[in-house]
Amino acid sequence: MRILVQKFGGTSLATHEQRERVAEKIIKACREGYAVVVVVSAMGRMGAPYATDTLIQLGNAANPELSKRELDLLLSCGEIISGAVLAGVLQRMGFDTVCLTGWQAGIITDSQYGNARIIEVKPQQVLRYLQEKKIVIVAGFQGITKEGEITTLGRGGSDTTAVALGVALQAEVVEIYTDVDGIKTADPRIVKEAKTLENITYNEICQLAHEGARVIHPRAVEIAMQNNIPLRVKCTFNNNPGTLVANRKGVLEDTTVIHHDRIITGITQISNITQLKIETKDYEDPQIQLKIFKAMALAGISVDFINVYPEAVIFTVRDEVADKAVEILKNMNLHPEVRRGCAKVAAVGAGMTGIPGVMAKIIEALTNEGIKILQSADSYTTIWCLVAREDMERAVRALHQQFLLSD
Repeated sequence: MRILVQKFGGTSLATHEQRERVAEKIIKACREGYAVVVVVSAMGRMGAPYATDTLIQLGNAANPELSKRELDLLLSCGEIISGAVLAGVLQRMGFDTVCLTGWQAGIITDSQYGNARIIEVKPQQVLRYLQEKKIVIVAGFQGITKEGEITTLGRGGSDTTAVALGVALQAEVVEIYTDVDGIKTADPRIVKEAKTLENITYNEICQLAHEGARVIHPRAVEIAMQNNIPLRVKCTFNNNPGTLVANRKGVLEDTTVIHHDRIITGITQISNITQLKIETKDYEDPQIQLKIFKAMALAGISVDFINVYPEAVIFTVRDEVADKAVEILKNMNLHPEVRRGCAKVAAVGAGMTGIPGVMAKIIEALTNEGIKILQSADSYTTIWCLVAREDMERAVRALHQQFLLSD
C-alpha cells in the first residue's frame, strides 16, 4: 500500500470553493494509486468563525484566565469542524471518507497544555480505514495524554501531526499545502523577485523556519529529518511542483539533475527584538554571568544572540518580554544598556560550510547599504546579523542580491 499524507492549512480550507479545490487534490492522489491520509488545520484565520484565534478570543471573553486544560478542549474543536466539513465535501462527491480526531488517530502527547509534544503514534485505526479503501481525514494540532486529557500542539501543530503520522504509517511522502508556491529564497513581500526553491535540505529548511520563515513548523521538519521522510511544500491554488525537502537531491524524481552547490539557500528575518548589554567588568562576583542567564531561565525568558566577554554580556530577547528582563536585571543591581527596535536577519545555506569569504560578502552588502551590524553570530549553515528594525527589509534585499538568489 502506497500511503500519502496531505496536510492543508487554514487558508486552504477557508471557503466552500477552496474546500472543493482541496477535494480535487485529494481525489487526484487517490486516482494515482495512493492510500490518502489528510491532516487539516482549523478553517480560516482571525475573524473566521472557527479559526484558532477566534476560538481563543471566545475563551478569553468568557474568562481571561481560562485554564489551559479547558482552553485546549475549546481549541481542539476548530480542526474537528474543519475535518468533518471536508469529509462531507468528499462524501458528496462519492468518495468513502472518514474523519478522525487526533486521539482517534492515535496521537499520544505529553501533558503540556497549549504546546504538547507528540511522544507516540498508534496508527492502527488509520491503517484499518485505509485497508477498507477509505480516505482518512485527521484533525491536526491535537492529541491526547496517556491519562485521557485532550491537548493541543502549539502554533503550526498540524504540520507536526502530518509528519508524525507520515512516519508512523511509513508514508511515501508528506505534502504540506499552503497559500504559497513552496519555500522561497526570501519573503516575497520584501523581495519581489524571490524564487521558489526546487529542493532544500532538512537542515536548511529547519534553520529558515527557526529564523522566521513560516511555511512549515521546525518541529515537523525535525521529525521528518530524524526518520528520513521526504516532504513536499506545495500551493493549494495551483499545480506547481513546489519544494522538495529531503536529505539529498533526486528523491522522488525520475531524473537526477546535477546542480551547482548553493552557498546561500535563503534569507529570512525576525523583527521585534530588543538587545541588552550588561557591563560586568566592575563586578567582583565571578559567577555574575552565570547568574544573569539563570535569572532569565527561571523567569521563562528565552535569550538569543548571546555574546559573553570578560567585561560584558550581550544578548537579545523578544520585545514583549524586554521590560520583564530589564526589571529582573535591575533587581540584581545590574544596569543594562537597552536597544529596542532591532531585527535579526539570517543567511542560511548548507553550502557555506568551509567556504571562505561568506561573512565578508555579508558585511560588504550591508555596508554598501549603510546598514550597521549591531551583533553577529554564525553556525555551520547560518550567519545571523542584528540590525535596526528600520534597516531590516533593506538588509534582506541587499543579501538576496549579493548572493544572486534570483538567478
